[in-house]
Amino acid sequence: MARKARAARRPKKVLKRKGIRKRVCRFCAGKIRYVDYKDVDLLRQFLSARGRIRSRAVTGTCQRHQAGVALGIKNAREMALLPYVATQQPTMEVRPKRRRSRS
Repeated sequence: MARKARAARRPKKVLKRKGIRKRVCRFCAGKIRYVDYKDVDLLRQFLSARGRIRSRAVTGTCQRHQAGVALGIKNAREMALLPYVATQQPTMEVRPKRRRSRS
């Protein structure tokens, strides 16, 4: 009985975040049942500039649809609709080393 009495006395901590709201999955909001690998424009929104699949924390998708997005991107890559990696950035030219004359 002592445990219940102590628990009842403790004030509950309420965390209020101002200006921050939970992201809503765009697939759940749009009532989209599955992610189609042929919809390349949609799948590109879930890729980073380097061609990596963005995480759920960044995109705000639910777990079910994030798995579908990952699978759709992988299928689109296999079908050559999406690249595996982004185009390479231009690299700096490396000048050849000058040889020292031995005198």
